[in-house]
Amino acid sequence: MFKKIMKGGSRKLSRNESNDPSMFGFDPPGRSGLGSNMVVNHASRGSAVPLSPGSTQPPPMYTVEPLPLFRDVPVSDRQALFLRKLQICCFQFDFTDTLKNAREKEIKRQTLLELVDFIQSGPGKINETCQGEMVKMIAVNIFRCLPPASHENTGQEPADPEEEEPYLEPSWPHLQLVYELLLRYIVPSDTDTKVAKRYIDHSFVLRLLELFETEDPREREYLKTILHRIYGKFMVHRPFIRKGINHIFYRFIYETERHSGIGELLEILGSIINGFALPMKEEHKLFLIRALIPLHKPKPIAMYHQQLSYCIVQFVEKDYKLADTVIRGLLKYWPVTNCTKEVLFLNELEEVLEATQPVEFQRCMVSLFQQIARCLNSSHFQVAERSLFLWNNEHVVGLIAQNRGVILPIIFSSLEKNIESHWNQAVHGLSSNIQRMFMEMDPELFEECLQQYEEKLAKSKEVEEQRQIRWKRLHEAVEERERLEDPMITS
Repeated sequence: MFKKIMKGGSRKLSRNESNDPSMFGFDPPGRSGLGSNMVVNHASRGSAVPLSPGSTQPPPMYTVEPLPLFRDVPVSDRQALFLRKLQICCFQFDFTDTLKNAREKEIKRQTLLELVDFIQSGPGKINETCQGEMVKMIAVNIFRCLPPASHENTGQEPADPEEEEPYLEPSWPHLQLVYELLLRYIVPSDTDTKVAKRYIDHSFVLRLLELFETEDPREREYLKTILHRIYGKFMVHRPFIRKGINHIFYRFIYETERHSGIGELLEILGSIINGFALPMKEEHKLFLIRALIPLHKPKPIAMYHQQLSYCIVQFVEKDYKLADTVIRGLLKYWPVTNCTKEVLFLNELEEVLEATQPVEFQRCMVSLFQQIARCLNSSHFQVAERSLFLWNNEHVVGLIAQNRGVILPIIFSSLEKNIESHWNQAVHGLSSNIQRMFMEMDPELFEECLQQYEEKLAKSKEVEEQRQIRWKRLHEAVEERERLEDPMITS
């Protein structure tokens, strides 16, 4: 009986059969019975009973029977046994009920473990047919409808992702092993890329990208590793992967502002950007301008800012001429009322300035320090303090020193206001230190700025006095007119 089963499993599947779900041990809606190639037992019987292909009544219950171990069969039969085990692994189970089909779930888990071990010993051991069927089995398991996010069920506004409990996929005991099998298939050097790319095609990659929306962080971690390996191994897929990530970013920025996998995708991109050849292609520069810089706009930037900042700095380090573009992009999306986000921008700005050359710095320094001057006077002490910390960076201080004639007049009034009236003592002290630094750096320029500030202060005071006088005259004129129009007021 076993030899007949093995012989039936080893034949090459036709195109129609390979797309037939019954070949993998499950049935489409409206079709009853299991695939005739599947080894199953009726729940009420103790021996294997093959299901009649012509049966029209769906069986009440079926259980999957374990197959022999690879080491227990001759080498010549292992390819066929591999296909049989793949068919078992195509069964889907309900994990919302832990007690339901517990035996069958364990059989599938053990079978997946055997497949992982078998592939780990060398993907070259399996033929092309087995590779194709294995990728189909992987697709059956991982490509599925993801559950809706918690806020979609309630209709409420999305909560802060940092405060939410992460969703954990119930079928992870099986899903993890399927991902591990895919990873062990892609990574080894003896995997034939020419054969593998027939099955790991654009459609497969696109569906992998769609899975990054899962809320389970464990699954996203596997997806990140697998996609990165595919990018490195299959050169034909590289432009397609970059384009697919682009589209995810565009939809996130301009439509949903909700996606769980932006951080993981940016981690992959950080590695990709690091490998860009110089001179950088125009396509990569457009990606920076159209996708990465606008990623500073969405509200949940805190969830992926660290990875985004790394990608941005990688671009500037690769091509210093992009520093001006990046800094102007940051200024374009600079937050107005979100102080937490503003601190993140200041952190990133310092990293970008560290990689900025003097020529590029001069192109944007006026608009940049106008924004920094506003940050210096922020009533939120963390924003003011973080902007003052820029002067702790030697490279930034060097750039400022070279252009102090332009920069000091812009920020001088902000420093003076902090010293005179800022409520936070730390901000007050840091502002005094920076003012002293400029004084020692260029006493003449400092005195000139101080004089201009005092003149401006005196002028504004004079303007305020004139305004008060005009209001007083206007008030007196109104009172005089009321007295003339109403004799009762005079009497």
